[in-house]
Parts: sequence; C-alpha cells; structure tokens
Amino acid sequence: MDKNLNPNVINSIDPPIDEASSWLAGREFSEDKPLLDMAQAVPSYPPAEELTDYMAERVKLFATAQYGPVSGNAKLKTALANHMVGVYGGSIQSNNVLISAGCNQAYCLATMALAEAGDEIILPVPYYFNHQMWLEVLGIKAVHLGCNMSQGGLPDIDEARRLISKKTKAIVLVTPNNPTGATYPPDLLRGFFKLCQKHGIKLIIDETYKDFLTEQPPHQLFEISDWGGTLIQVYSFSKCFSLTGYRVGSVIAGENVIESVTKIMDSVAICAPRIAQDAALYGLEHLTSWVAEKRNMLKRRRELFNKLFRENNLSFEVISSGAYFAYVEHQYDNKNAYQVAQDLLDKENILSLPGTFFGPNQERFLRFAYANITRKEITDVIDRLNVSFNKP
Repeated sequence: MDKNLNPNVINSIDPPIDEASSWLAGREFSEDKPLLDMAQAVPSYPPAEELTDYMAERVKLFATAQYGPVSGNAKLKTALANHMVGVYGGSIQSNNVLISAGCNQAYCLATMALAEAGDEIILPVPYYFNHQMWLEVLGIKAVHLGCNMSQGGLPDIDEARRLISKKTKAIVLVTPNNPTGATYPPDLLRGFFKLCQKHGIKLIIDETYKDFLTEQPPHQLFEISDWGGTLIQVYSFSKCFSLTGYRVGSVIAGENVIESVTKIMDSVAICAPRIAQDAALYGLEHLTSWVAEKRNMLKRRRELFNKLFRENNLSFEVISSGAYFAYVEHQYDNKNAYQVAQDLLDKENILSLPGTFFGPNQERFLRFAYANITRKEITDVIDRLNVSFNKP
C-alpha cells in the first residue's frame, strides 16, 4: 500500500455498482435473451420533453456556465421549501435549505458537519452502501442497527436506544428504504425523532424516494416547532425528474447546520451545477402531473412484481418492496447472496445486487431494482426465474 494514501480511503468498501458492472465485461447478450439490468437504481424513462427543451435554452446562457451562490439558487431554495411545506406541513424557510450536487453529497455534507474521526453514527442494516463507505472514509464509526426482516425490514427503536453512546452524533434512516424498499411508518419516525431529541443528537432522514409514495404525508416532523434542532432531511431531484446524471439534491436543516454544510460545500464544489438547479426549479414549478404519472406507473410495476412472485413457485420470497426496490430472500442453504447473484447473471442474464453489498448478515438477500425495467420485462424476469430458479 502506498504510505502516502489515506488508509481510511484504501480500506473503505469498494464501489459496489462498479463491481456489479464489471461482471458484464466480456459477456454478450442475444436479442432473444437480452440483459435485464436491475442493479443500479435509475429511471427507465427520460426526463420530460418540456424539461429538456427548457434546459436546451438555459444552457445557451452565459449565466448558466458561471458559479452561483454556494447554498444554491435563491428561487430554487424558496420553491423547494414551499414544496416540502406542501407535502409535510410545518414551517421551512429558504435559509433552512442548501442545494447540493445530489443526495449522496447532501449526506456527505451533513455527516461531515456533525462528526469527526472517532465519533459514531448509527446506521441501520441493511444500509445504503455509500452511507457506510463515506463514514469509513472519514474515520467515523458506523454503529449498525438491526432491522427486523420478518416485519418488513423496519429498524428496531429499542435497539437504537441501547446503541447510543457518548460518541453518538446521529442516527441515519432511509425511507422509502434503499435497499429494502420499506416505507417507515410516521409513528416510527416520530419515535426516532423523540429519541434523538432526548439524547441531543441529530436524526438524518434520506427521503430520496418520497415522491413515489402514494400515501402522504410521509411524516409530520416538520410540524414540530423546534424540528431544526434535531432533524436533517437529505433529498434528491434525480429520481423524481429523471436527472440522475445532472446531480442535484438538497439538505434541509436548522440554520446552524446549514451554515456549517455551506462551508463544506464551498470547499468541495463551490455550488451545485447551475443547469441542474435550473432543471430542478422548472420541475418543481411545472412537472407535478408528470411526477404523479410516473409515481402511478411505478406503483403498478411494484404490484405486478409482487403478484408474480407470489403466484410462482420460485426460490425467492419478497421480504419488502416500495418505490424503486424489492428486497428478496433466496432459499438456497448452500449458497450465499453473491453466488446467487452470479447464478442469476450466468443462467438467465439478470443483473441484481447481492445483499452482502448492503452490510453484514445479508447473505440470504438480494436487491432487485424493478423500477429500471418495464412491465413486460418484469414478466420476462419471472419467466426466466421459472426456468432455472424454482424452489429447491
């Protein structure tokens, strides 16, 4: 190992999506059995045509190529604050908002603002792998909180209470969850808020997939008068407006947290891409119906996916699902999740992610990102599984 390189970075987990993509090297897929890619969570549809037309005009402007305010476009911050109040209620002001280059960066900014090397952040398992990776890079200890897979993958608040120590700076929750798809009930989120508030730590909620919930509001935490002392929401425009490559997201938090993350943002990026911020603002102002259409479309895909898994005698059981994902348990006692994922690719040209990418004790699970594929392709998945993966 190069002694000049940071050992925290060297020893952190390798990018799982890159590893899964490497499995495709040298493979060829026939027209009658093409690759069905359910690995990375990406929209299966392009942005709205009216949005790309708008962006095509914006990119011609000199202002779009210049730096913007570190914390983000003022109109976008106000529009996002108003949007969130419309969803959750309560009071959110533009000075509670920072626009980031995606939700991953929002999480990185928030955790860096809260903790230093040697501190602890509680992370439910299965975790979103980039959350774990970032804490490892910073030398922050990720304290793993178990989730009850027999109850749809919900985190155990009593266990979280036992895990809090003098070094704990925050608890991280993702809802709808990545990788499980599980949506955390409002009462559970309020319980975690009260727990964090009692212990003087932050509750970070990643709500990247909140736009695909059919029941609103996801919670009412913003209605708590002093929410800013405890709650940090991180969010992405990537999925709702199909802008994954443009990188635009947000941090919503108390003013003191926003002041701190703004310092970090200035150091690492100066500002989120101007064209991406323009796209997000246009989406908030004009694409409510378009987002609702996509929400309903993905709801139908989820229903079909779950229905077909129930009706067929497969060697997989859906543990939980929602938004973009299903978390499934395989029935092979002599194989781990990594081996099963390889078998899915080798035998049936299905690319998925093994549960081992999402933390310890996940050897029996796989993540299927069904949002990546069409209804016809979901049917194809089941047909292929019936060929090679009936119950053992």
